[in-house]
Amino acid sequence: MTICEVFGSCAPNISWTLTTGEDISVHAVFSNAFALLLKLWRFNHPPIEYRVGDVPPVGCQLTPEYLLLVRNSHLVSSGNMLKDPNRRRLATVASSSSPNPIFVDSFPKLRVWYRQHLACIASTLCGLVNGTLVCQTVDVLLNMMFKKISGGSQSLISITSGSSSSSGTGSEDTSLRPKLPAWDILEAVPFVVDAALTACAHGRLSPRELCTGLKDLADFLPASLATIVSYFSAEVTRGVWKPVFMNGTDWPSPAANLSNVEEQIKKILAATGVDVPSLAAGGSSPAILPLPLAAFVSLTITYKLDKASQRFLNLAGPALESLAAGCPWPCMPIVASLWTQKAKRWSDFLVFSASRTVFLNNNHAVIQLLKSCFNATLGLNSSSISSNGGIGALLGHGFGSHFYGGISPVAPGILYLRVYRSIRDIMFLREEIVSLLMQSISDIARNELPRQRLNKLKIPKNGKKFGNVSLAATMTRVKLAALLGASLLWLSGGSGLVQSLIKETLPSWFLSVNSSNQEGDKGDLVPMLKGYALAYFAVLCGAFASGVDSLSMASKRRPKIIGRHVEFIASVLDGKISLGCDPSTWHAYVSGFVSLMVGCTPTWVYEVDAELLKKLSKGLRQWHEQDLALALLSIGGVGTMGSAAELIMEASS
Repeated sequence: MTICEVFGSCAPNISWTLTTGEDISVHAVFSNAFALLLKLWRFNHPPIEYRVGDVPPVGCQLTPEYLLLVRNSHLVSSGNMLKDPNRRRLATVASSSSPNPIFVDSFPKLRVWYRQHLACIASTLCGLVNGTLVCQTVDVLLNMMFKKISGGSQSLISITSGSSSSSGTGSEDTSLRPKLPAWDILEAVPFVVDAALTACAHGRLSPRELCTGLKDLADFLPASLATIVSYFSAEVTRGVWKPVFMNGTDWPSPAANLSNVEEQIKKILAATGVDVPSLAAGGSSPAILPLPLAAFVSLTITYKLDKASQRFLNLAGPALESLAAGCPWPCMPIVASLWTQKAKRWSDFLVFSASRTVFLNNNHAVIQLLKSCFNATLGLNSSSISSNGGIGALLGHGFGSHFYGGISPVAPGILYLRVYRSIRDIMFLREEIVSLLMQSISDIARNELPRQRLNKLKIPKNGKKFGNVSLAATMTRVKLAALLGASLLWLSGGSGLVQSLIKETLPSWFLSVNSSNQEGDKGDLVPMLKGYALAYFAVLCGAFASGVDSLSMASKRRPKIIGRHVEFIASVLDGKISLGCDPSTWHAYVSGFVSLMVGCTPTWVYEVDAELLKKLSKGLRQWHEQDLALALLSIGGVGTMGSAAELIMEASS
């Protein structure tokens, strides 16, 4: 940040010669430092604004302010921190530059640029006033980019907002390479790109001229590529630009290998059962992209794949992928087709990235992918990738054309890990994961337990076998299904989604008449398995979100969430609420949930209001669960000690 602030404020009047004989300028130093800063910031990742809950995902926190807060946190010395060698090392590094906290206000130029960056994302450009330094810089940069096209005339200068005067003539070389500080150039870049893109949309610039001008700008100040990326990303999401035809004449054409990309995507998704929409290669529907995305991808493919361009391709490449993935199908496959023509060694990565966009605007495909995760982990289908089940089947053993003699189906877990961050609406996942969990329990029972015994078997407390049937083995798979469901839910939405599950989804599920209760689960066993699965699922979700102790910040919200759920359970046991689910499912859920709290998360019990624990204990005694009721009261704190003593006296009398 310091290097950016200092070198970005200097005019490029001096340069240095390295020992290798290479000349390095002020702009080069700034651009290299700026690219590294943006990489730390993960600048190319779009803000995830659709998350729920109070705690934003980590991706949203990686801002300049957050990076400085992390740095400042290592300045604080404490006994616990000094015991950790990693923290001790980080504290030494952080204090080496300054022993005092540093904030964004210490870097006024960076702060101004960052605010402009956020404003560019939030709304369309405005505020360019004639006669100001920014307006003059815009004119100079446009002259530099398009001087050869305009032939020295001023026709292109009218692209700027109301500007009508040029900063130089065609014979003035000084206007072609302005001696301006980098921060001044970056401030003008959004207006320059907007003017150029508008000119292209109205036919005053050809696509080739547009890309050539943008490349000249990026070559002049490589750091400007970041602002170009920011502008294009914002404009694509606004959806105000008309699409353009990638016909090979005005814009590059993906037709040469678009059909090959489609076939590879189908192979990658083969294990999920998801239908891949046709790319209509060579058909009546030519490939189209939004104008900003077409300009962006055309700009990136003008770069050479050499060491000098690598740092900036590393910045633009992931941003291009994120941007194309957020556009309607088949934008990402088109981008992948264009780039694989240039860099065949990146084919596997690009095709894989294109394959995940099938899920981004299609909730049905996401549900099918989640179902494949359950089937693969539990071994519920016969495909070669998941026949044995387990974590290996969920996550697979590699990907790429060098595996198995070519592109092969990718494990569903790997696909979901690449998809979940970009799912627009995550709230529907609560109900769907619960539904898939319940369906998986039915499938487990159907596969492992003889149908003729479903109405006769009861869950044994000691896990013994009934005939040739091992219920202990079945319960192991039930727990695995619950663990997978909890992992997927927590991964997808964090603590916010877990809170809404416990407060809203689970109570609603128990209150409603579930269709799964009418699909052949007529005995006691399968409904009970479902109850136990939901108990494991709920406790695991709560543990992921808020921990099992009181050390984390997330645990501060836990008493209210768990207390509300315990109140719901106690009200049902007290007869105040009527349920729609199978009674065996409810009985198994309550006994399983309370047993897990008592045995695994006693801190949760201690945090619940004593009166609620007494009501819950009373309901358990009505089910003849005296031991569980006593265990619950015995760890409930001072407020439940009297009730626990009374229960012991009743049992001994």
